[in-house]
Amino acid sequence: MLNSLTAEAEARLRAALPDGRFARAEARHLEEPRGRYAGQAGLVATPHSTEEVASLIRIAGQERIGVIPYGGGTGLVGGQVAPDGPMPLILSMEKMSAIRKVYAEENVLIAEAGVILAEVQAAAEAADRLFPLSLASEGSARIGGLLGTNAGGTGVLRYGNARDLVLGVEAVLPSGEIYNGLSRLRKDNTGYDLRHLMVGAEGTLGVITAAALKLFARPAAMGTALFQVASPGAALSLLSMARGQVGEAVSAFELIHRQGFDFLSETMPQVRNPWSETPEWCVLVELGLPQGLDPAAAFETLFSNAVEAGLVQDGLIAQNQGQSQDFWTIRESIPEANRLIGSVSSHDISVPLGALADFIVEGGKRIEKIGEFRINCFGHVGDGNLHYNVFPMPGKTRADHEGERDQIKRVVHDLVHEMGGSVSAEHGIGRLKVGDLERYGDPAKLTAMRAIKAALDPVGIMNPGAVLRG
Repeated sequence: MLNSLTAEAEARLRAALPDGRFARAEARHLEEPRGRYAGQAGLVATPHSTEEVASLIRIAGQERIGVIPYGGGTGLVGGQVAPDGPMPLILSMEKMSAIRKVYAEENVLIAEAGVILAEVQAAAEAADRLFPLSLASEGSARIGGLLGTNAGGTGVLRYGNARDLVLGVEAVLPSGEIYNGLSRLRKDNTGYDLRHLMVGAEGTLGVITAAALKLFARPAAMGTALFQVASPGAALSLLSMARGQVGEAVSAFELIHRQGFDFLSETMPQVRNPWSETPEWCVLVELGLPQGLDPAAAFETLFSNAVEAGLVQDGLIAQNQGQSQDFWTIRESIPEANRLIGSVSSHDISVPLGALADFIVEGGKRIEKIGEFRINCFGHVGDGNLHYNVFPMPGKTRADHEGERDQIKRVVHDLVHEMGGSVSAEHGIGRLKVGDLERYGDPAKLTAMRAIKAALDPVGIMNPGAVLRG
């Protein structure tokens, strides 16, 4: 049983660290982007070093106080706020924001947990390297939170999830011990891999304080295009054709539905629609090619072959960096347009590629049986990850359908499960999907997860209520 943060416990915490390391919670510490949860106003600790984090965790364990790790606050499943239970300590990593070292020849960068993703990308670029993790919140999301949730983004198709971009981590365990795992090795078979245990654990098994991140050679030439496709099935066939032509040089392959353009027109008219007539489906494709190859020529060949095969009806190939950025602005603005419209129920799901087209068709049929809604289905179709979001019709708000939200979610997630997919593709479990994990998770996996949690965090101080029910 955890205790609330008392005045006596707060005094112990304050005495353990230098002055200036604590503050009262601000609104940003108590909110999450979708507005589903509101945290408890309490004490925020801002440690400046791993040793200071360890001191806080040791005292929290002794006092039986919950600890909520806080990065950039961009998580979409409520993992960064504690709406109920005993008042916790909020552990903000914002002051641990150093890039400790860049090993350009090794393709490794060491970053502390509080470094913003865009800063990592910039440091890699300064060394003529690429850190390929990219997502809409990269200007505010921090490395610790991104690793804690095993973030995905637009580069997964070529480079993998956050988990695939880490060689080692430094972390503070629930006991207060420091795990010094900042290995730069590509091969290390010395027992259990604690790196992968910490990545994706959402702060429930410890606090990641730094990471050794993989860098890559920067493609010599980048190209971007929008292709109008006949259907999601045609989009997958186009991906296969593109990979047959240029191999793993396909860096991103994003599916966009007409509803996304309609929402942008409604809420963000400054985002230009490049189509004279908006297609039902289109894909945003990015190529990163080695020296000597021309993306425009590659796209022209792909377009010609795809039209001949009946996969593509029209295409727009970016002629310069400005046009490429305009195309990406469309994709990156859709989540904000969704937020402004206000979804009844949002779903971050994945299904096997072979089932993706059938899922979209069947999902629409099942939602229609509940009522009349707008569906904005878009996402990283190349890796099977869709953002399948259900919205009210014009003139209504999500509040009008609050009573149907659970039914919609259940219908969508049941279908995902039937098709062998996952109800959390890249956002994590947090607090939002604890019940979903219990319902759809493999029983043996859940037993193992609970055993690991009990072994590493027997008091249950680390992010209580997230991932596993307390």
